[in-house]
Amino acid sequence: MGSAAIQGELWGRQSRDWAAIQELTCNAGYFYALNYLNLNPADKLLDIGCGSGVFSSLASATGAYVTGIDASAGMIAQAWERGTTANFTTGEMEELPFADDIFDVVCGFNSFQFAADTGNALAEARRVLKPGGKMVVMIWGNRADCEAASSIDALAAISAPAAPGSPGPFALSENQLLEKKMEEAGIRVVVSKDIDTDWNYPDTTVALRGLLSSGPATRAIAHSGFERTEEALRQSMQPFVRENGRVVYHNKLRVVIGEK
Repeated sequence: MGSAAIQGELWGRQSRDWAAIQELTCNAGYFYALNYLNLNPADKLLDIGCGSGVFSSLASATGAYVTGIDASAGMIAQAWERGTTANFTTGEMEELPFADDIFDVVCGFNSFQFAADTGNALAEARRVLKPGGKMVVMIWGNRADCEAASSIDALAAISAPAAPGSPGPFALSENQLLEKKMEEAGIRVVVSKDIDTDWNYPDTTVALRGLLSSGPATRAIAHSGFERTEEALRQSMQPFVRENGRVVYHNKLRVVIGEK
């Protein structure tokens, strides 16, 4: 069993809120990757774990031929609604439905840390990447550098123990674990960059909608109910509420780029 069986159930419960609020919190990483890649219409790009298609849509605007794949049908429905030239499909990141050596670029933004077996997922990504092609993987930075870890901890405290094969947001963050696993999979790492990013919500209502749209929130709701989950998040965000009512978490994203 790969990642899709578990993750497909966790993500997409509130796909509209994810698309409108939460996925946009990673824009700093998306734009860093786009600037590095300098895509053109000749490029074929695969976005693994594409979510509601924010990065896929940005990449397709360059003229590149973009395909996004995600375990959640709800997320893919939102991706199609963006109305870009990108193509989207549901599927398993550990068994990609594509031939060998066909993509110039393979990306995964906040997706590989949720793989049941990261080695399998990276091996599949490498398989479909052309020789000399580029792989871009974005994850959260170290836990100590991410104030939003407080929300993850609040959700974990009221969730059932994670099932085997369902790691969490920080699974690849510490001790350069992602970089090591990419090298083990046959990808030569050329860039590893931590990028400052703020989760900046206009008020607590919008912040709660965004945070409640995530997979970890779905797991907490299944175990403890919606009201208890909402209250746990509300309490955890209090240190980050500004005098003007905005909710701001200072975080880091890590973008790792390699070549086959």
